[in-house]
Amino acid sequence: MARVLGAYERHLAAERDLSPHSVRAYVTDVAGLLEHAARLGCTDAAELDLRTLRSWLAKQQTLGRSRTTLARRATAARVFTAWLARTGRAPADPGTSLGSPKAHRTLPAVLRVDEAEELIRTAAERADDGSPVGLRDVAMLELLYATGIRVGELVGLDVDDVDRDRFVVRVLGKGRKERSVPFGRPAARALDFWLRHGRPHLLVDGSGPALFLGARGRRIDPRAVRTLVHRRIADVPGAPDIGPHGLRHSAATHLLEGGADLRSVQELLGHASLATTQLYTHVTTDRLRRAYQQAHPRA
Repeated sequence: MARVLGAYERHLAAERDLSPHSVRAYVTDVAGLLEHAARLGCTDAAELDLRTLRSWLAKQQTLGRSRTTLARRATAARVFTAWLARTGRAPADPGTSLGSPKAHRTLPAVLRVDEAEELIRTAAERADDGSPVGLRDVAMLELLYATGIRVGELVGLDVDDVDRDRFVVRVLGKGRKERSVPFGRPAARALDFWLRHGRPHLLVDGSGPALFLGARGRRIDPRAVRTLVHRRIADVPGAPDIGPHGLRHSAATHLLEGGADLRSVQELLGHASLATTQLYTHVTTDRLRRAYQQAHPRA
């Protein structure tokens, strides 16, 4: 079991070129499946059958796991058993018959346009003292909202990934897929201030090419960015408590409300499936419905 799991981990990292986070998630789920199978007397991954897979998911349900978690783990099991069969480690693929509950698609909390503007404005006021950290924070908030990129994509940016002449940033997204995302002049000004007057003061020998640096001069950590967003959101009266992903949701929603087509938003966000992007149409439709009910005399 351990040898098979190790080989599977190497396959995910080397052959499928998944990110370390994705590899860890898949391996953790499969390890849980194999532990469950071992408790049922299964000592070889080749012996996995549909009954064992269903038993594992049923056990997750009794532990109170959400439908989203169950759906994700069912997917992890199917990917694993398909790999076992494809590589000759199992005689058949039981995962092809494994069903899973449909995950709930909850509407994300998003900022209004005025709340997003207030978020940037209050961050800029705090950076009036010209401190490098303040200039960095404004630049990060501007870029997150302007582009809708993920926090992991933001912290992975290097200085050369920003084309300041064409107002485009090169992003390495999920599955190591590269895409170019445009940004506007406010984000360009904030980035220019950071690169000219902030970043040089935080540079140390180990800074490397990282675009955004922490207080000690190393590439900034995603947790620091999440903490920053939560703190600045708290300065905006009435705004929902969102993190960097909430800014991504807000950017997508405001693009659609402004008239952007769904395919363009999909490309900007780096969604593999249009179905993921369509979640934001529910947000905009919900707002339209509320506005209609409040304004139309025959609503």
